[in-house]
Amino acid sequence: MRKIQMVDLKGQYDGIKEQVNSSFQEIIEETSFINGPHVHGFQKELEEYLNVKHVIPCANGTDALQIAMMGLGLKPGDEVITADFTFAATVEVIALLQLTPVLVDVDPETFNIDPQKIKDAITPKTKAIVPVHLFGQVANMDEIMQIAKEHDLYVIEDNAQAIGANYHSDKMGTLKAGTMGDIAATSFFPSKNLGCYGDGGAIFTNNDELAHTIRGIVNHGMYERYHHDVVGVNSRLDSFQAAVLRAKLPKLNGYNAARRSSAAKYTSALKNIENLETPVLIGEQDSHVYHQYTLKIKNGKRDGLAKHLQEKGIPFGIYYPIPLHLQKAYADERYNEADFPVTNQLVKEVISLPMHSELDDEQIEYITSALIDFLKK
Repeated sequence: MRKIQMVDLKGQYDGIKEQVNSSFQEIIEETSFINGPHVHGFQKELEEYLNVKHVIPCANGTDALQIAMMGLGLKPGDEVITADFTFAATVEVIALLQLTPVLVDVDPETFNIDPQKIKDAITPKTKAIVPVHLFGQVANMDEIMQIAKEHDLYVIEDNAQAIGANYHSDKMGTLKAGTMGDIAATSFFPSKNLGCYGDGGAIFTNNDELAHTIRGIVNHGMYERYHHDVVGVNSRLDSFQAAVLRAKLPKLNGYNAARRSSAAKYTSALKNIENLETPVLIGEQDSHVYHQYTLKIKNGKRDGLAKHLQEKGIPFGIYYPIPLHLQKAYADERYNEADFPVTNQLVKEVISLPMHSELDDEQIEYITSALIDFLKK
């Protein structure tokens, strides 16, 4: 059996090796390192794939979130509602811009932000909602967009974990994750479903005026060289990363299909196991792209299982071990523990299994057998 990886980037590289190596050599020979043809080509190709008017590449996913908020003109003190159960980057940029993060609980089945909790948290200072499409499953965008419309709020989709997922809506039709809100941000960190070989990110929007503002912000506030019209940052996707992404983008649907296939095999093998809950899929099969395959382990057995997997040479992840409202950087007396029952339970139960496009049946059988052996003791 091949060594089990949490993410098998080398195996994936083998399938695009010739194209990536050729593109790298081309970039070196042309010295087109910044804003070169590969960056512009990737931008256009991703716009076509997502069916979105504007893709603005940038240096990483955290920058993408920050720049999105800057582009919307949010001001210090404005409140931004987001999920308590997610990676810190989502709330980090809110704090960096001196906005006020408002953390709310999540749905116990999907792990995504709970629309009712959004409603409960809205105040006259609320200006935006940031739904995170966590672990690859799209949040309930019908309800979120309706709430935003009723209260005149911006919606900023954090799409770092769900690129390529589809959302099927009676109201909006079928749309790609990241194309429903006012603006969206994504990450191309190497382990993402569409990942480069370093840092990278992008911002999506269908708003022409907003896209123009964002294009200035990512490049020091310049639309014309040495003319700084808005306060900006230095956040650009380099040509090498764009070349990797161009090689992978045509394969993204296939990568995601392979993840869904592996997820189905995990779920089939692990169904009806006591003290274990497999991921819940809401809606169509293609609404989840399984950036992570995350189980809930009940009755205090999660940490023991983690030790067992480690002994068996099986990598795993615990995403996330501490709620954002309990992180030292984001602790606030506004928060009441009673407001986060789901998140506080999830952090004790969740464990993510290896998930990538190169998983094979032998590896899945070994992983699931190890899990079952432990839980049936």
